[in-house]
Amino acid sequence: MDGIADMGGTEGWGPTHPPRAEEPVFPEPWQGRALALTVLSIQLAGLNVDAFRHAMERLDRTAYLADGYFGRWLNTAELMLTESAVLAPSAIHARARNLRGEQVEEPPIPEPAKPGYAPTAEGSLRTVDVAPAFAVGERVCAKNMSPTGHTRLPGYVRGHAGVVALIQPASVLPDTNAHFQGENPQYVYSVRFDSRELWGTDAEPFALTIEMFESYLEKTA
Repeated sequence: MDGIADMGGTEGWGPTHPPRAEEPVFPEPWQGRALALTVLSIQLAGLNVDAFRHAMERLDRTAYLADGYFGRWLNTAELMLTESAVLAPSAIHARARNLRGEQVEEPPIPEPAKPGYAPTAEGSLRTVDVAPAFAVGERVCAKNMSPTGHTRLPGYVRGHAGVVALIQPASVLPDTNAHFQGENPQYVYSVRFDSRELWGTDAEPFALTIEMFESYLEKTA
């Protein structure tokens, strides 16, 4: 799906600032707790990292942007827990009101509705019995498609041609794994795109390399 998270290549966000010298991993203590809570939420909901990313891309603009980086992690955790029925939809708001001193009855915890996900092996790397469909140095095109579900195919490369720079090991396909429709492992290709191919002849000339699953690519005419 084309969600708010697919912002690569879009304009209007201002310059990218380099990291500050000796910047702490978590500038605020709550940010570290937000990360821990999100990781725990993935486990409690019985999900995987691809389902987490799919939940994040379904946040509305305010939940994704206005609350900052770790704020969107918390919003995603809430979405995962309520969709999996680990928490009632109004439970977090009721708890927040009680912490402010209000007297609100919290809703009962529902029976979790976990998907029963079980990976076939540790990590995301897998072995496939077929040869890669594309070769290093081959010119390929990113498919011009807009899936209704989760995908890691960036919107700004769709329909554009690049060159295979490296063939990576096969990995679990996020598009199906996020929806618990199977791991469907595929080779991953490092594809090098010319900036002017992506953004026109007036773009600053540079090469951009993106890791792309085999099903995202097709041979050029």
